[in-house]
Amino acid sequence: MKKLIGLVAVLVIVGPLVGLVGVAAITNPASSSCGSGSLLVGSIPDTLAARTRDGRSTTLNRTQLTHAATIMTVGARYADLGRPGVLIALMAALTESTLRMLANPSAYPESAGYANDGVGSDHDSLGLFQMRPVSGWGTVAELMSPEYQAQAFFGGPSGPNAGSPRGLLDIAGWQALDPSAVAQAVEVSAYPDRYQNYQPVAESILAALTQAPSATAVGSGLTITETARVVFPLPAGTYTNTDSFGWRIDPYSGARKFHSGSDLAAPMNTPIRAVADGVVSFTGQRGTYGGLITIEHTVGGQRVTSYYAHLYDSGIHVATGDAVAAGQHIGDVGSAGKSTGLHLHLEIHPGGASQPAVNALNWLAEHDASGSAYSGVAAAGCGRAH
Repeated sequence: MKKLIGLVAVLVIVGPLVGLVGVAAITNPASSSCGSGSLLVGSIPDTLAARTRDGRSTTLNRTQLTHAATIMTVGARYADLGRPGVLIALMAALTESTLRMLANPSAYPESAGYANDGVGSDHDSLGLFQMRPVSGWGTVAELMSPEYQAQAFFGGPSGPNAGSPRGLLDIAGWQALDPSAVAQAVEVSAYPDRYQNYQPVAESILAALTQAPSATAVGSGLTITETARVVFPLPAGTYTNTDSFGWRIDPYSGARKFHSGSDLAAPMNTPIRAVADGVVSFTGQRGTYGGLITIEHTVGGQRVTSYYAHLYDSGIHVATGDAVAAGQHIGDVGSAGKSTGLHLHLEIHPGGASQPAVNALNWLAEHDASGSAYSGVAAAGCGRAH
């Protein structure tokens, strides 16, 4: 698809994640509450047949579907993206390249030296989203990475381009816009009406590549895939460790009492992330925990249950039976239940919920949780929590 010469396309790019095919990807719980569904990537079929909006039949091969899985896996890492945002990215990549990593040796001879699925000829554009180095999307080496291309298309504060060119998350109010309009706002194409034609195909890809266990499947006999990674449950720089695991003086009773969790004070509605791939086993109000989410994981071959407590009902973005991925935005920080301030009470139970909790922060450090270094500066507005 031809781009308008001289206009800067907006895109967040992410390259293919080798080894992550079939591994859980992350979804945006905020969107999940609106029926967006999971972004857990299941097995990738060899082919997928679908029809465009104008009725044309198209068949995607495993390589194209693997690129789609990469886009989904990358998109799942963003707290404010979810299934709607990934749908838009798939629409854009389908329209621009039919989900192929295209080199462009006429413009950049070196691009042919990188893994590719063919040659494109749209001016000096490269890759899945047909991004242009001259427009500031990245170097040739970067743009020949599917994962980088996806990250660039999604953009946002953590994107590689810092909003220039802008990606999807740099577009104010994108959730309320027509998906094809958002794709055009990023791509800046000379043919803005083409994106909507691929929306049914993108929806077919999401349906074919995602899966979520039913609520009835969550139980002691459930086999959960080994997690791909372990992450810290709150974004770096948003929290303070206010009360640790172990014996302490209870702030309510004044009595000496064992504290089974680690408390991380953070501002209201700070996004809470799943610490690992898994399946949600409980959501709702539970006694002193207030709003509680529990998730079942397999880490290092061992069953592990994680607890996320003191959420308000409005801050719970997943449901029992949902498949989630490490880093997925599952809820928001609150102060429900027996709580003295806004914070996340985190518990880790190796062996499952029936087994004793361990020091959650130590467990995360032992498993090389990404983003695990916490700030020593107290979060604004947060008092001591328990």
